Amino acid sequence: MAPAKALSNAFGKVFIATSVDGFIARPDGSLDWLPVGGDGGDGGEDYGYAAFMRTVDGIVMGRSTYESVLGFESWPFDKPVVVMSRTLGAGDVPAHLRGKLRITSAQPAQLVAELRAEGWGSAYIDGGAVIRAFLAAGEVGEMTITRVPVLIGAGRPLFGDIGCDLRLACLASQAYPSGMVSTRYRVEAGGRVMARNGGGDE
Repeated sequence: MAPAKALSNAFGKVFIATSVDGFIARPDGSLDWLPVGGDGGDGGEDYGYAAFMRTVDGIVMGRSTYESVLGFESWPFDKPVVVMSRTLGAGDVPAHLRGKLRITSAQPAQLVAELRAEGWGSAYIDGGAVIRAFLAAGEVGEMTITRVPVLIGAGRPLFGDIGCDLRLACLASQAYPSGMVSTRYRVEAGGRVMARNGGGDE
């Protein structure tokens, strides 16, 4: 069997931290288990975030992630942000974020087509439900997953039923003094080896 080809033209890239048991937040959305201030004992190490952000043209996130970010002291992005939501509209964009953020009800394939037409080559895909939707649509090419050395027992999982199995190739892995381990994966084209009914959360 010939090796699977990479989804080199896929639009999305994932960069996310999880607990060792695979959660991205507690059941109530809390992130208190993450290292404070990005310093997990590694002297302010950003775990590759700045380098990753240089590879994307903007950010696509879901409503829950957006609402978490709104709680930060200041808006953390200097690239355009698109929030996927079925319930929010353009009028819900705060005044101080107009021109920096927009809200869409488009599904992944439609949104990718729209953003590509605007000149975007790739986007940072953030938030569990949005990541799963883009994976199911075949629009994630790479994922960098950083495991935080903690078990939280219950919470919001990064992955769920995406409608098929996906083959991944490990491109690189790095361990940090804090115990965090970042692994970068390529999502393989042809890796959809088992179709299922009712996959995804869309």
